[in-house]
Parts: sequence; structure tokens; C-alpha cells
Amino acid sequence: MTHHRLKLSDVDKSYGSIQVLHGVSLALAAGEVHGLLGENGAGKSTLLNVMCGVVRSDAGTVEIDGMQVTINSPADAAQAGIAMIHQELQQVPELTVAQNIFLGASRRKGGLFVDKKAQEAEARDLLSTLDPTIDVTAQVRDLRVAQRQIVEIAKALRANARVIAMDEPTSSLTPAEFERLVEVIEKLTARGVSIIYVSHKMDEVYRLCSSATILRDGRFVTRVDIPSTPLPQVIEFMVGRELAHAHHNSFATDEVMMQVSGLTRGTAVRGVDLTLHKGEVLGIAGLVGSGRTELLRLIAGVDVADAGEVSIEGQPVAGNSPRTRIRAGLGLVPEERKRDGIVSHRPITANIGLPAMRQFSRAGVIRKHKLHRRSEELMREVNLRPLDVTRPIGSFSGGNQQKAIIGRWLAAGTQIYLFDEPTRGIDVGAKAEIYDLIETLAHSGCGVLVVSSEMAEVIRLSDRVLVMREGQIAADLSAEDINEANIARHAIPGA
Repeated sequence: MTHHRLKLSDVDKSYGSIQVLHGVSLALAAGEVHGLLGENGAGKSTLLNVMCGVVRSDAGTVEIDGMQVTINSPADAAQAGIAMIHQELQQVPELTVAQNIFLGASRRKGGLFVDKKAQEAEARDLLSTLDPTIDVTAQVRDLRVAQRQIVEIAKALRANARVIAMDEPTSSLTPAEFERLVEVIEKLTARGVSIIYVSHKMDEVYRLCSSATILRDGRFVTRVDIPSTPLPQVIEFMVGRELAHAHHNSFATDEVMMQVSGLTRGTAVRGVDLTLHKGEVLGIAGLVGSGRTELLRLIAGVDVADAGEVSIEGQPVAGNSPRTRIRAGLGLVPEERKRDGIVSHRPITANIGLPAMRQFSRAGVIRKHKLHRRSEELMREVNLRPLDVTRPIGSFSGGNQQKAIIGRWLAAGTQIYLFDEPTRGIDVGAKAEIYDLIETLAHSGCGVLVVSSEMAEVIRLSDRVLVMREGQIAADLSAEDINEANIARHAIPGA
């Protein structure tokens, strides 16, 4: 019988009526590096958060070295010997390395004063095997990301962690820094520390992990032995065998509506060219961090590009602001509806009028009757439920908020629609309606760009799919080439 350092069994978690984990199990041995794999939204983060006490599961058990433990808080997890190195490092930049390592657990002299010297000596000792070049008296803000990560690992060791979960630990590391992390992981496992490694970079998974648990749609799919399982097989487990065969109507023409040339912003978007045709739905797929949202924000003028230009019907758009892009006929339907897309306490009418208030005003005074009448027409068109344009938009469901945002751009005479995660947080029935609305826009001769983490959604909606990887277009797929396996192959670094 295998001795498990950590064993999670039958973990369930729901947020309201949405179940995000369905009886998920995971186990790893002492000194093992175990991958946790799955697409965005597969449930990896929720499972880690349950394990680390950030969220409470609804059902399921956690065992450490054969003993069942109750984890209701991060303190419980630390007590059980579980630590997590978050992608966004949980540190106080103004404090020193030693102070961060002892955050919340200071060494004291006579029970009153912090024993700075003792802390620094112990911190130096912890770092001696991991990275002795790190100065324990330096402020954390002055360290590179890779060094800050090692400080977090030292903090976990100070708390006697037996299991360390690493969430996308190399997203900001150079190849040389990754090699350093590999050495650190080897030192940890030699001490018997177990590592849960979450990464989209499959070459790293094959380099580091001996086994992996694969999740899909919040469910356990399988546990694989990494060295003996070929990469295409792992990808197939991650994305599912069933290809999306939902009916797709195409209204694309050969007429070019928008041309994007050499669009660049830092390392997030690097020299992207794309063409959008009249009546076309162009999908943009890729992993989180591939530059999809950043690209959309540059096209919409929300962020300013370092280089490149956007041309609509052959004319470069002058100016680099949302206002100039709106006037040129572009409309962004953002991912974060509540934060970026709506004024939640204001009625539907006020939200509809936002980008096109000029048409509803005379001499600077809003003509409320005209705005109300047009809002009702548009909301009937998009099938808002309930059809009450005086209600605050925040009181509607996610699907109906999205319909209202689409109606707002219809009011502004928008010709090119930029959708970022169009159905995030929207129930299945409303999803189908949003899909129909997107098809209706294409049918009416608009151009539509859709960014989505859901492969089935991209496949269902798109005439063509651009796959982004690390800020660049890795593939341009059309017709029968648009399928899960092809998208995954181009999206995953090292695949």
C-alpha cells in the first residue's frame, strides 16, 4: 500500500447554484512532484484553495500522512504542513527578506521585542541551501521575481511545510531562473517535501513531474504517469474527446472591415497582425496570459500600444483612445462586466446611452423620452427579461446585463464588436441567446471578434480562429481545422 503524504478525497464545492468541483480526489507521495493539469476553468484553483484553507469545501476529506485533518482556514493548512506559492506573491514589499519569512510568526526576545538578529540568522540558514545569494536584510521590493519566489519557499519551510503547491510558478521567469527553480525543487523533494505543480507549460510538466491529476469541468478525469504518457494523450484528457459539433452559420464575406498591423505592447502583445471581414466571427483562443485580453484592449483603445495601428475600411484610426475607437465604429464588451462594462446602480436607459449620448440630447440636455423609447426598442430586439428599462442594470442576471451591453453598442451604431469572454458567469439558457445575438450581428454585416477560454464556445461561434501564445499569433485556423486538439496544440507552450 502506497504511503500518501497528502490525500484529498471526494471534494465538492459550489458557489450558489453553480457546482465547480464534483467529487475530486488527488493523492501524492512524500518527495513527489505531482502535476495538476486542466484547462482554464477546470477547477484547479478552487481545489488548491480548498487544500490551503482559502475556501471551505462542501464535502470531502483531507489526509496528511494518513491522518485526517480539518482545514477551515489558511492557519489550519499551515498547521497541517500545507503551503502555497501563489502566482501573485503574498508579500509585503517594504519589509526585509527576513521579516517576510517570519511574517505573523516573529521570533521575540523576552516575549516582547522582535529578535531581529535571530530572525536574520535563521532566514540565512533557510536560504543557505535554496539560494545563498539572497541578502536577508534586503527589502523584498528590490528582489527579482525568481528570488521573491524562493523567499516564499523559505517561509513555507520555516513553517515546516510538508506539501508545497506552486501555481504557475514560472509565468514571470526567464529560462535561467526556471533552471534555478528546478534545482530548488530537487532540493525540496530530497528533503521529502511534496510538490503540487500547476502549469500550462507542458515541457515543464514533463521535466519536473512524475505523475499528474487531470481535471476537466470540475471533475477528476484520470491520474497519469507522466514519463510513460505521450503529450497528445495528456492533452486529449485535458480537453475531452468529444469535439464541439454545435451548428454554426457563417455570414462571412471577403470584404475587409478591419486591419490590425504590428500591434505591440510590452511583452504582452508582440507584433500582432490580423484581418477581420464583414460578417465574420473571428475567434481568439489561447491560455490565460497569452495576450488575448490585452490585444482586445489595444484594438479598443483602452490601452495605448507601443507600436502598430488599427485601420477600419482602409483608413487608419487617428488617436489612441476609447472615444476615437467608438467614433470609428468599435465597441468592447468587456470580461469584467460589473467593473468595466456597466454602471450597476443606474437604470438600463442610462447604461444604453453611455457611448451615444449625443443622439439622445439637444443643446446638452438629455431627451429622456427619446432615450426611453430607443432603449425599449433595443431591449425588445435583444430579448431583455424582464423588459423594464427603468430598473437598475445591476439587478438583472449576468445574461441580461450582457444583452443590455450589446444593445448599448447597437444604439451607438457600432460595426465591429469586441467580445471578451462573452458568456462568463452566464447560465446555459442565456448562453444560447448570446450566441444567437452574436450570429445576428454577423448576419447584419457587422464584424465580430470573440476572445474565450472555453474551446467549445470558440468552435461554436467562429468562422476562423486565431490561436495566441505568449503574445503572438501561433496559428490561423479555419473550416475543419478548427477543433480542440489543433487549438490546444498551438496554445500550449512546448506542445
